[in-house]
Amino acid sequence: MIKALIFDVFGTLVDWRGSIAAELEPRLGDRAAPFADAWRQRYQPAMEDVRSGRRPFTPLDTLHRENLLATMDDFDLTLSKSEIDDLNLVWHRLNGWPDTKAGLAQLSERFLLAPHSNGNVRLLIDLARHNGWHWDAILGAETTGFYKPRPESYQRAAELLMLELGEVMMVAAHNDDLAAARACGLATAFIPRPTEHGEGQTIDLLPTADWEFVAPSLTELAATL
Repeated sequence: MIKALIFDVFGTLVDWRGSIAAELEPRLGDRAAPFADAWRQRYQPAMEDVRSGRRPFTPLDTLHRENLLATMDDFDLTLSKSEIDDLNLVWHRLNGWPDTKAGLAQLSERFLLAPHSNGNVRLLIDLARHNGWHWDAILGAETTGFYKPRPESYQRAAELLMLELGEVMMVAAHNDDLAAARACGLATAFIPRPTEHGEGQTIDLLPTADWEFVAPSLTELAATL
């Protein structure tokens, strides 16, 4: 029996691309969305340095800031230190998808809920307050000590909730995240977000395995469960 749902956040619960592009549009115009994409493209390589052991554990806010500076160079964007600091915190104020708040509220009536994100704790707290979400715990890289998809990340999340692996379900819009969770013994739910990467998205449009649940939104997942 599933007792807790843990959630990927960037892409699954929030529209990171649209949120960042909207904030950058006054400065960059039609280059705002490409800037958001370029910033995000540095995300996995930066974490891989930590996952591989080439670098000690480093919170995502720090990685995001380093990636922001590199992306600014690519786009010839010049900002003051205070402007850089504020822009880096855009990840703390991303807007949820239209179904996220209602879906989480419905799911919280029956299950323990927690983000299981590569975001740091303060980032996840700020996102919850910005969007009006309730969490029973904050899980993820900073609490487990491992970035997804390291198996220790998922295993430690279940341990912190004092549950067996099979009593925890990973909810994500990314097939690779779900594959890593399933390999550790977690249940899985796929929520496609076909515009996470813009209108021309080609990945994660459909489930690539027989995940336990597939639903077009969190509210539909709540109704199914």
